[in-house]
Amino acid sequence: VYSPSLSLSFLTWFSLTQRKRERAMKGADAALYNPRTVEEVFRDFKGRRAGMIKALTSDVEKFFQMCDPEKENLSLYGYPSEQWEVNLPAEEVPPELPEPALGINFARDGMQEKDWLSLVAVHSDAWLVSVAFYFGARFGFDKADRKRLFNMINELPTIFEVVTGTAKKQVKEKSSSNHGSNKSKSNSKAQRGSESQGRHSEVVQPKDEDEGLDEEEEDEREETCGACGGGGPSSLDEPWIFCDFCETWFHMKCVKITPARAKQIKQYKCPSCNNKRARPD
Repeated sequence: VYSPSLSLSFLTWFSLTQRKRERAMKGADAALYNPRTVEEVFRDFKGRRAGMIKALTSDVEKFFQMCDPEKENLSLYGYPSEQWEVNLPAEEVPPELPEPALGINFARDGMQEKDWLSLVAVHSDAWLVSVAFYFGARFGFDKADRKRLFNMINELPTIFEVVTGTAKKQVKEKSSSNHGSNKSKSNSKAQRGSESQGRHSEVVQPKDEDEGLDEEEEDEREETCGACGGGGPSSLDEPWIFCDFCETWFHMKCVKITPARAKQIKQYKCPSCNNKRARPD
């Protein structure tokens, strides 16, 4: 028996199912929409993130026009295929995936455009993390997997950082900091070499076996005075002298040597080496 109400219900169900399928699979592979491993979830995260960044940067004019305040509650969706969409929220309750922020269009004309885009970016970041960890919970990621997923996500700049330009600023500051750090290390090394020449007439050349040591290992090797155990030659607060026999640094005051006397010594032997008796033949 034909029933108009039954036909309407079927059409409504079919429409919702079709829309759900189109939204889920829009330009995306099925494997990406249903990720099961940490790597797959991260790939899904990156695709959705790229799509939303595109909406808020290169496609911003189109995005702005689609967020008409006269329309109903609209949301920004990102897809694993790096595509984006402005649409109404899913009708089913609860939805299959966490839903992004509702009503982003209502604030469009109530604030400056850059502030509005920043607001959408913040909500988009929150949505991306919620989707990623929804998949993690659904497929039983353990503590190690969750930590690995978060670390992989955390290596990428947030959408907010990209939209506001904070990400570029951080890269420049990091690059400048690294350059300054390298320059500081170079100056410190040169200063240390100059001090060593002033304290001792002979410049001690490193042995071949030590050539492979990096700066951190050198600092650890020169950490303490052979007499008192105080800070090593990298600390330039007081004069030092190097024993050519046991290859140990000493505070000059600890071995009772003045800087003027040290300049006259061609080969210094510390008190400990002086006290050693010669071995019998």
